[in-house]
Amino acid sequence: MSAMPEPLSVALALAAAGVPVLPLRAGKVPFGNCRTCKGNACGGRPNMKAAGPCRCPAPCHAWAAATTNPHVLTSPLWAPVWREAVAVAYHPGGAGLTVVDLDNAAAVGWARDVLPATRIVLTTRGEHWLYRGAMPSANAVRLGVDIKSLMQYARWLGPGTGRMAVLPAAVRALVVKEDTTPAPGEVVSSLPTRAPWSREVATGCRHTERYVRTGLERGLALVRARAESGAGSQAFGVARFLAAQHAACPGPCGLAAIGEEVVAAAVLVGVPEPYARRAVANGLEAAVECAA
Repeated sequence: MSAMPEPLSVALALAAAGVPVLPLRAGKVPFGNCRTCKGNACGGRPNMKAAGPCRCPAPCHAWAAATTNPHVLTSPLWAPVWREAVAVAYHPGGAGLTVVDLDNAAAVGWARDVLPATRIVLTTRGEHWLYRGAMPSANAVRLGVDIKSLMQYARWLGPGTGRMAVLPAAVRALVVKEDTTPAPGEVVSSLPTRAPWSREVATGCRHTERYVRTGLERGLALVRARAESGAGSQAFGVARFLAAQHAACPGPCGLAAIGEEVVAAAVLVGVPEPYARRAVANGLEAAVECAA
């Protein structure tokens, strides 16, 4: 009996652990579609972004073909590709995971400053940070940072080291797309007249009022300066930073009031209110998770 190809051995072990896998050819990319699926003429698979009827038994459609079924992996239609395969990939979203792909040293440094510690897999140029939980995939969410989860594959480079953490709000916020910013004067908002932060809502804050107001005003100025684009992302960062300043306070610190002021600033420069609220809520939550 001939020895089982190494990539197939790895794939079967991962599949047995519940991780959907697929083969990669030279260049570390998936194999091309069969004639029936070429150009997506088959309509695509049901689990793709545009759900289709394709039930092709061959490894077509890249990550969408990933499977944990050993009978499929060892089937005659998959045998030729395993003979040519040079590596194994897996579908993170199918395993309930998200991979933050950090492509260079600067991206790794950013993750260490911002994201909760988790399991890390070393790559050729950077690191993969793995979190428990699936989410939409997106490329270039920051310079050198890709999110691989529901609709992408990741190359298997080993189990990594460290305890895997739950997918944090800070990662989810990276792929929230801002809607088109309306022209000045066309902002529609249901924001009520807000009560600014004060000692009345921050009876457990250890900071002076001047300290809090100064930090808040500087943060609001950063949001207002992004009138052309990026105000929503800036609101997330400001909310996260301001909340982190209160991590050691006994509380309450009036973070809800602080958040409302950040939301209002974002809305005033054209960010749709629902997006602004999500961004600020995620920022406040991210600060709590990092502190924990």
